[in-house]
Amino acid sequence: MFEWLDSLIRQTNPAVSVHPSPALRSLPTSQPADQAAVRRSNLALVLRHLGARGSRSRAGIAADTGLNKATVSSLVAELVERGLVREGEPHRAGSVGRPGRGVELDGRRVGGIGVEINVDYLTALVLDLTKTVLFEQRVALDVQALPPEEVLDAVAELTSRAVRECARRGVLPVGVTIAIPALVDVEGGVVAFAPNLHWRDVPVVRGMTDRLAGLLARYPMPVRMANDANLGALGEYAMGGVAGTPDLVYLAGEIGVGGGVIVGGRLLGGAEGFSGEIGHIQLDPAGPDCGCGRRGCWETLVGMAGMLRLAADADDPVSDPSLDLEQRMDMIRRRAETGDRRTLDALGKVGAGLGVGASILINVFNPGVVVLGGYFASLGPFLLGPMTAELRARVIAPDIGGCRVELSRLGFAAASRGGANVALEAVLDDPALVPLLSAARSSG
Repeated sequence: MFEWLDSLIRQTNPAVSVHPSPALRSLPTSQPADQAAVRRSNLALVLRHLGARGSRSRAGIAADTGLNKATVSSLVAELVERGLVREGEPHRAGSVGRPGRGVELDGRRVGGIGVEINVDYLTALVLDLTKTVLFEQRVALDVQALPPEEVLDAVAELTSRAVRECARRGVLPVGVTIAIPALVDVEGGVVAFAPNLHWRDVPVVRGMTDRLAGLLARYPMPVRMANDANLGALGEYAMGGVAGTPDLVYLAGEIGVGGGVIVGGRLLGGAEGFSGEIGHIQLDPAGPDCGCGRRGCWETLVGMAGMLRLAADADDPVSDPSLDLEQRMDMIRRRAETGDRRTLDALGKVGAGLGVGASILINVFNPGVVVLGGYFASLGPFLLGPMTAELRARVIAPDIGGCRVELSRLGFAAASRGGANVALEAVLDDPALVPLLSAARSSG
């Protein structure tokens, strides 16, 4: 179920071998279809290798991948013609005689689109293959107060803006990945249950493809959906401050709390793809009501809704979903920095609650890093002290099991970045999806 998500892990994991499999090398060369399949696989091999290792000479690529030099030269020439790699500076280190010219990932010609639907905002973001952000827009929207059809109308409009920006830049959009805080039927593209959105059995992918039909006719590309915290974990693994850490737990602090777990360099999806609902660990059976229908779930104690109940009155601007989320968190941070007692007490309770729940995860998974994302990252300096105190008291292994806590550098954009990066997998799997520059010029 998670093959298309997990392929991102394989792309960024430095431990993964870049040598072609014996099965690819041994395919018979007398079948044209087989030859085409081998070439596509080898194009992908070289493109991924350059993405993972940086600029390399053709000889270096041949040595690293096991392909012969003539094949590498032909593959590089095609990737250049597709606008996916470019010539770089000559490689001199360790060379004898004339240095080989370097080849490096270009990727400015294609874009992956990540879209996030959350309780009080929507986000759309476009990344190219070099992880450069080409477009990013977040709009405040009280999603839980609207019917799903109206929300999808707004999501389609925001996604259309991202596609139009790609067209303006001459970038080919190659996929859309939608992140949502929900139990997601990945294969069916259906939200099974989103407690904080009050959605059940909503066919999001079908709704989006219907709304984007005109754009998808012009730019054929897959539209997919996954849990936001899982995509956030993949985003952190691929391009965050702890990129490449093989064992990590990502905690997304939004209205609720989501979690993505990577174990041994693989996203933990579970038997049906529903893992990561850590916000619904029940810590206090007599606690506040949760959107899932139970009481005292972890997210009722440390989610943003719980934090705001402690820190501010209902009519306070920080509780206004029409305001931008980062603007609201800036208000909370300024109050804490100026010593507002109610704010500091609220953040102290949230930090301690984070430590209680995170200690369970550390005891179970023994991650190398716990990454605090979303609003946890925004207010992290006020949360880390009480959180660490609880971890030291509750984690069984000495020194918190070797785990450290880091604040996300991606913040509220982790899920949309992870989604955009996953969308780019189509090109990394098959670079031939991108037209040759000569063909594009003649058709234009």
